[in-house]
Amino acid sequence: MELTRRHALAIGAAGFAAAGLPAAASAAGAPPVTETMLLTGADADHTVDWDFRVTAGRRAGEWATIPTPSNWECHGFGSYHYGGDLVPAEKGDYRHSFTPPASWAGRRIFLVFEAAMTDADVRVNGVSAGPVHQGGFYRFRHDVTALLRLGEPNLLEVTVSKESADNSVNDAERRGDFWNFGGIFRPVSLVAYPAARIDRVAIDARADGTFAAQVTLAGVTAAARLTAQLRRLDGTAVGGTFSVAVASGATGATLTTTAAQPPLWTAETPNLHQVELALASSGGVSWHSTVERFGFRTVEVRTGDGVYVNGKRIVLKGANRHTFWPTLGRASSPRLARLDIGLMKDMNMNAVRMSHYPPDAYFLDLCDELGLYVLDELTGWQRRYDEGVGAPLVKALVERDVNHPSILFWDNGNEGGWNTALDDDFGQYDPQRRAVLHPWTTFSGVDTSHYQTYSSTASKVAGTTIFMPTEFLHGLYDGGAGAGLNDYWKLMGGSQRSAGGFIWALVDESVARDGVLDTHGSRAPDGILGPYREKEGSFFTIKDIWSPVQPANPAYYDSVFPASFDKTVKLLNRYDFTNLRTCRFSWQLLAFPLPGGKTEVLSQGQAGAPDIAPGATGAVTLGLPADWTAADALRLSVTDPAGREIAGWTWRIRKAPDFAARLVKPATTGSVTATETATEVVLVAGATRVTIAKADGRLTGVRRGSTPVSLANGPAPAGGAATLTAFSHFRDGTGWVVQCDYSGDLTSVRWRLDANGWLRLEYRYHATGDHDHLGVNFDYPEGRVRGLTWLGDGPYRVYKNRLRGVTPDVWTKPYNDTATGASGFAYPEFKGYHARTCWAVLETTEGAVTVVAAEEGLFLRLFTPAVGPDPQNAVVTYPGGNISLLDGIAPIGNKFHGVASLGPESRPNTATGDYHRTVYFRFDG
Repeated sequence: MELTRRHALAIGAAGFAAAGLPAAASAAGAPPVTETMLLTGADADHTVDWDFRVTAGRRAGEWATIPTPSNWECHGFGSYHYGGDLVPAEKGDYRHSFTPPASWAGRRIFLVFEAAMTDADVRVNGVSAGPVHQGGFYRFRHDVTALLRLGEPNLLEVTVSKESADNSVNDAERRGDFWNFGGIFRPVSLVAYPAARIDRVAIDARADGTFAAQVTLAGVTAAARLTAQLRRLDGTAVGGTFSVAVASGATGATLTTTAAQPPLWTAETPNLHQVELALASSGGVSWHSTVERFGFRTVEVRTGDGVYVNGKRIVLKGANRHTFWPTLGRASSPRLARLDIGLMKDMNMNAVRMSHYPPDAYFLDLCDELGLYVLDELTGWQRRYDEGVGAPLVKALVERDVNHPSILFWDNGNEGGWNTALDDDFGQYDPQRRAVLHPWTTFSGVDTSHYQTYSSTASKVAGTTIFMPTEFLHGLYDGGAGAGLNDYWKLMGGSQRSAGGFIWALVDESVARDGVLDTHGSRAPDGILGPYREKEGSFFTIKDIWSPVQPANPAYYDSVFPASFDKTVKLLNRYDFTNLRTCRFSWQLLAFPLPGGKTEVLSQGQAGAPDIAPGATGAVTLGLPADWTAADALRLSVTDPAGREIAGWTWRIRKAPDFAARLVKPATTGSVTATETATEVVLVAGATRVTIAKADGRLTGVRRGSTPVSLANGPAPAGGAATLTAFSHFRDGTGWVVQCDYSGDLTSVRWRLDANGWLRLEYRYHATGDHDHLGVNFDYPEGRVRGLTWLGDGPYRVYKNRLRGVTPDVWTKPYNDTATGASGFAYPEFKGYHARTCWAVLETTEGAVTVVAAEEGLFLRLFTPAVGPDPQNAVVTYPGGNISLLDGIAPIGNKFHGVASLGPESRPNTATGDYHRTVYFRFDG
């Protein structure tokens, strides 16, 4: 069973707990510990079957078994529902028999639910365990000491109502913009305490080493003493023991001490400590002991300045995360939590917002361990809890999560879903007094407003209030997320009053049902990642832009190697706490193959890590061999102190003309024949036959032997018009030329078929002003395409406002018709714009069509991508035809903003006059 250190603790109440069956009796003389008996499985990966029936929907009225924890919809029961579509008649009845150990006699025993959706009525041996719990995402417990028969079978019965009897709970939880589920979806356990116990611990551990623990006690019937010892996680003691006397009947005590220069917790340096607590009688008899984990760190919101951790201003780079898996709903596991956190850190994120409810406790454990800043959120999506039902939920949220150093803020609902009467409740249970946010507006000195335009973002970061949007660049259908981020981050990444922001959202929330992935139309496919965590194109863009190590010279963002390179790379350290001397730098010299081969590493080595402090600029010196210029490309990789690659750049030393010269060899023998009719000129070189129309100078047909190749109707201008004014053809050495001149936007076209079968196309066009597309188009039947191999920046498609994150190499991908986030879910998507293409081989049912660029900067457009329903502003334009050779491509909008509301990279292409390009084609069977 995969557990974090605190997973065992999370499945019980406060105190040390053992996961699984009851813990063995304490060793002689050792303080008694909390013992935990799991009644469900520990998580969605490790389940236990309970008896179950649902009252409505699929399999209604049928007693069966269901794995717990789980959401019942995902196991064939009830019905699937998205927010707002209430189903008050749908309830689930659970039954489970269990036998608590006889050794628990004299203990206080609680039945603990980590969460159940949404109202939970609990009975033990036919007797109510307590009031119906309302609120689907929160831990609750019932004291069942008097209801249990120790050492004998007991019956647990639970009725879970999918919708709440309290309308404000439905408003806050069930009418939100997310999937609704039902069931016991987090673990259930019995937790047995000694009669005198440490019930809860709330810690305030500051960066200056001061430590305070507010300890809630119960069952103290005589004078006692509470003793503590701080330790590192490896067991090393930090200072000596410290203690406080406890009077008979006391329900609380506070312990304080000061640690000398403890290692501090940040997302970059997730140093954790633990405190061992022991409650004993005044005579020294041990009553109870427990362990709590924490981190020394101080969080400040400095009004009109920024968010500070340990006295250092930080910038949050994060995503909004729902707890979600297509086959599990909201049920999860440490394995899936670790997967999501790893993917966020792979994107160089340092923060996550819990949208729109508190996560599983083990997710927060892993944020503590691996290093992510967290915004922990009370549920509420444009509607709120009433105070009566909301106050206990705030208490449950904060009491469970208070000791996580990863949590920087509490969120009181989302987008108007806050009840201001609850704002001061958070501080009642949090001795750290973390700030409370109202995501969508300004509160606690932080403006969290959502989905600002580029211009309004510029105004906000130049203002007097800290700006930290808890949602921005909505990622519907591949629009937003990475698209537009480069412009936004130039504003948000370096402004004094910017505290960063959170992209919506981490994953496409698609339910696996009826053999398909259901995203509920356009309401759920918002992810940077697919539903099974497939990496979409924005993943790599975000990784690049949010890397804490950035080239200081803007020229290094281009994949073509700067001519001024002197074996050093100037770098900017955008870490908040980490010196680059703790990172690892490595380089490779690469040779790119011709079609059909593999990229070869010619040589590689390590570079000495430069001493560059956070926020400073320096340089890394690469110890390249003397013949480094003979390589095709240089790759530089940067790995963080934990061994995770945080940056990687590949620069081409060779340029498009170099690769064209390798592939396209002029014929030395042979000749081309030309035949002219009233409507066309037919050129023949061996098995290659090319037909050019006399009416417009466009390619009308190609044959390779007896096989037709359907590339045709080009070059047609991607924008504007062209009227043929002159047409001629003539022999040219071993080849034959067709020359076409035009009036209009296209000015000239020259075709030349060489005796070896290479067809050269030279074209010129003139354009000024703003254009979505610059270049020429062809037609080709999409249904005949099977795949693509190409040398260019890939493997993902690009937009004008999402050019970062792709890498030059030789890439191969099969044809697919993925509509990003909506259908197909095959990545990288086949269709769209491909950046800086040097050569490409289109595999078709008619053979291979090779395209070679003689100049740099060619965008190869392949067909028009499919789009999901109702894309709103998340659209991109494509030119006519379906294969294009382009000098300028279009940007993409996002759900809330068309391209005109985004930044400079989202503007149209400003044409500069005359354009010329040479492209070679070859057709092989």
